[in-house]
This record gives sequence, C-alpha cells and structure tokens, in this order.
Amino acid sequence: MSNPTVLISGASIAGPAAASWLAANGWDVTVVERSSRLREDGQNVDVRGSGREVVRRMGLEEAVRAEHTTETGMAFVDSRGATIAEFPADRTDDLSPTADLEILRGRLARLLHDHSAASAEYVFGDRITGLDDDGHGVDVRFARGPARRFDAVVVAEGARSRTRRLVLPEATLHELRLVWAYFTIPRTADDDRRWRMHLGGRGRVVHLRPDAVGTTRAMLSMSTDTLGFDRLDRAGATALLRATFDDLGWETPRILGALDDTTPYIDQVAQVRTPSFHRGRVALLGDAAWCAGPFGTGTTSALTGAYVLAGELGRTPDDVRGAFGRYERLLRPMTDRAQQFVMFHPRTDRQRRLLQLGMQVLAGPLGGTLRRAGLVDDTLPVQHLALPDYPVRTLAPATG
Repeated sequence: MSNPTVLISGASIAGPAAASWLAANGWDVTVVERSSRLREDGQNVDVRGSGREVVRRMGLEEAVRAEHTTETGMAFVDSRGATIAEFPADRTDDLSPTADLEILRGRLARLLHDHSAASAEYVFGDRITGLDDDGHGVDVRFARGPARRFDAVVVAEGARSRTRRLVLPEATLHELRLVWAYFTIPRTADDDRRWRMHLGGRGRVVHLRPDAVGTTRAMLSMSTDTLGFDRLDRAGATALLRATFDDLGWETPRILGALDDTTPYIDQVAQVRTPSFHRGRVALLGDAAWCAGPFGTGTTSALTGAYVLAGELGRTPDDVRGAFGRYERLLRPMTDRAQQFVMFHPRTDRQRRLLQLGMQVLAGPLGGTLRRAGLVDDTLPVQHLALPDYPVRTLAPATG
C-alpha cells in the first residue's frame, strides 16, 4: 500500500519542519517554494519553550546552538547610549526578549531544509495557482509545473499569503499600524553583544543586534497610521526612513548613513485573523494561519505547529479532516495568546518616560520582588505547550 501524499507550500521555517515530521510519520512529502532557491537571509529569531523541545526531538538543538548569534541580552539605552534597563538572556524564556537559542532566520531555514531534504521533494521557483478539493484528495494547479493530486495540502506561507485566499478567503489582516525596517550594517568596535533599543519618541524605536557573521543587524520601527510603506521601492523606503528618524541621537546617524549601501526589508506589520486553520483537506500553518507579528513568538509557534500537525496526520492518515481539527484545538490557545502581545511604541514623551520607568523597575530588585509575590506578570507570551508523544517511523539524522 502506498504512503499518503502531502504538498507543503513554503520553505521558510514551518514548511521544512513539517516536512521532516510528516516524512517521519509515513507521508510522501513535496515542498513547493515560489523563490528560485532557499532564502537564507533574515534577522534574528528566537527558539523558545515548546519550539526548543521540537528542535531537541529533531536532534538539531546543538546545531542550532552552534549558530547562536552570541546575543547576551537586551538593553534599553538613552540618546547617549547609556543603559536605562537591562534584561540578560534567560533560559526560562519568561522575561528576557533574548532567548537561550537565538539564530539568524536564514541559518535556521537552512538547518531545517537540510534535515528534511533527503526525505522530501523540494520544488523551487513555482507556486500554487488552484486547489480543487473533492473530499477524497486535492487537485493542485501550479504556475509552472503540471497539475498533481495530493491527499492533503499544507499552506506554510507568510502573513500575506496568496494561497490562503484560495482556501479561506474570509481570513483577514489586522493591521497593527507598525512598520519595521530590517537591514545589515558593518560592525564597529563600539557594538557589544546586547540587543540595544532606543526609544526615540513619536512612535519611533531604533534597534541594534549582534549576529554571528561579523556584522550588525539594524532595525528601525515606528508606529504610524499610514499604510503602504511595504510597497515602496528602495529609493522611497530610504527617503522615508531618513525623513522619519534623522533627528534622533545615539547610533541613528550611523544607521541611516548605511542605507546607501544596503536595501532595507520593510514589513508593514499585520496579524492574521481567521475563523479556522483548515478547510477540508487543506490546512494553514505558521504565519499564514496565526501571524502575531515580529514579537518573539513566530518561530516557536511555527515549530510547534509543524510538529503537532504532522503528528496528528500520522496518527490518523485516513482522516485528514479529523487530524486538522485536533491540530487546531491544540494550537489555538498558544497562538491566540501570542496575538495579545504587541511591542509598544510610545508616541508621547509621557508614554516614553513611563515605559522607561517600568523597564527600570522590572529589571531591578523591586521587579524581582513583585514577580515572586505574584503582583506583576511580565512573562513573554510563550506557552510551554505539553507536546504529545507521536510515534514516528524514522526521523532524518541531525545535520551540522
């Protein structure tokens, strides 16, 4: 009897992770990715809580740790660079924005791809254009390749997934009125190993983070009521960032000066709101299903969701709908909680002073006392989901 077949659309984090686990659960896996090659760019991502446990069960924990960005914690700094409040990296994942496992997104994507490549077929440079679910299987049409039939389809794309519209057109994007610009700049002797963050006022925040490849990752984020910044060309994006941030101190002039030699990635941040993670034999996974924003939960929920979805399909391969339903019931509490947390960008001087004061309290002895007394809850929105133990046929050997 032949194995059941599944198509995964998207080769970032959730897609390759699901490919490994689905193959281990007895499925024949095909991954289609619209880019012509694996995208190995991107900024720092966190692997926390149940996400770390998934990586451990894959045998990849040490490989991920070996790619650590070397970030030691997060610090709020003033316009002169002096530390206002500092949060060292925390193995419990409960307080510090810096996780015990910090890795560049592209490095993690490569590890997951290589882990699954021997047991899954990867098709680059193509995309889904049509899905016809007849209740017994899904006929899939592609932009370039011939149509194929699968027992199940998993859409593991981004928040603005086009394929999601073919499955759940009623899904909506909740715009958070936040814009983030990401780019890489040369490292200097003054850069340390902390994620340094400067609250610039009027909804603007300047960030610098270390990486493990000899450069520094810069981020400029802002709260704005104007949409469409993510559709700007390079010249427009550069002009916007300079006009918005050019009056700020600290390392801002250096960061803006580097824009001549790099192309920033602009993210108009939105959360995905959908009544269901699945319809028929097609399921959504990762940001396509529950994007919360760039606030430290996306990678963990993607890894966790990939493990649970694959495990439930492996448990009942003849009941795809039932497996997808159980997958959603397990994941919804975790992903709904993640969407409740949004990084605050103070727009007034009073808001900025209050936030800085709050960070000082939380980072100091009084903060520890208040936490131990249960009077404050400053935990990050990472749910340590108790992962089911799914029986697997075989899991690909660890790489790295």
